[in-house]
Amino acid sequence: MTAAPHRGPYAGYALFFLASAFMASNVVLGRAAADTVPPVGLAFWRWLVAFALILPFALPGLREHRRNLLADWRRLLVLGALGMGVCGAFVYVGLERTTATNAGLIYASSPVLILLIAAVTTGERVRPVQVAGIALAMAGVLTILARGDPGVLLGLSFNTGDVWILAAATAWAVYTILLRRSRTPFPVVTLFAANALSGVLILAPFYAWETLSGRPVVPTAEAALSVLGVAVIASVLAFLTYQMTIARIGPARAGTTLYVMPLWAALLAWATLGETLQSFHLAGAALILPGVLMATRPAR
Repeated sequence: MTAAPHRGPYAGYALFFLASAFMASNVVLGRAAADTVPPVGLAFWRWLVAFALILPFALPGLREHRRNLLADWRRLLVLGALGMGVCGAFVYVGLERTTATNAGLIYASSPVLILLIAAVTTGERVRPVQVAGIALAMAGVLTILARGDPGVLLGLSFNTGDVWILAAATAWAVYTILLRRSRTPFPVVTLFAANALSGVLILAPFYAWETLSGRPVVPTAEAALSVLGVAVIASVLAFLTYQMTIARIGPARAGTTLYVMPLWAALLAWATLGETLQSFHLAGAALILPGVLMATRPAR
């Protein structure tokens, strides 16, 4: 008896493209909200709303593992600070000054940054082909940062928005390394909820400072839609579809969603924000994506 169509491989790859599109939506929605919601406020409300939405699914695990979660609160706060705090707020700060297309391409270098940081901090062995991939991807990032102008590299006059995005991608790489090494016993949904709540707690004082400094989140319909967009689409739906993708096609194939994400970001930014692809975008993508593929390809 054959499997039902929705359980076949096509469903897995449909989820693969959905997950990558939902992930890419974060930079597009963040760019669209840049003139409406201040960056820390957007990150704070994003994770607070996402936590509230995921709580019904995570509550049984939170109850079951509450003692271990409380005992592990320091590590969870660090993970929340990196994955939800720094990555969340830094991306939105950067998107006030750069395009969603740039952000998507720079963020695509995260797997290479993970490999590079792991090699430097723990001495993990890096094969020659991975070294070549790292060099290629970093050349692509520099191409985006310099906007194709070598004079920018010589003068170190980068767009500050791109630098914020690169800092966020680096924080995400550190977060991923810490998460992999923790060997946590918690279910995935439980850990997602705990990290989201940790991110809210870390962001709260910075959100208060941003508000008191004259940049409050004004409760308008446009602001509410922006928060719901990044909370529902770029957070909860991205998380759920990615986990479903892993279940369908395995973690190795699911992990390559990051290769597709910048293409979605460019397409969505063109369709909704009117951004256009420049020659340096194409040159950067031509270096970053093959470089990431070379750097992350497992040894035979």
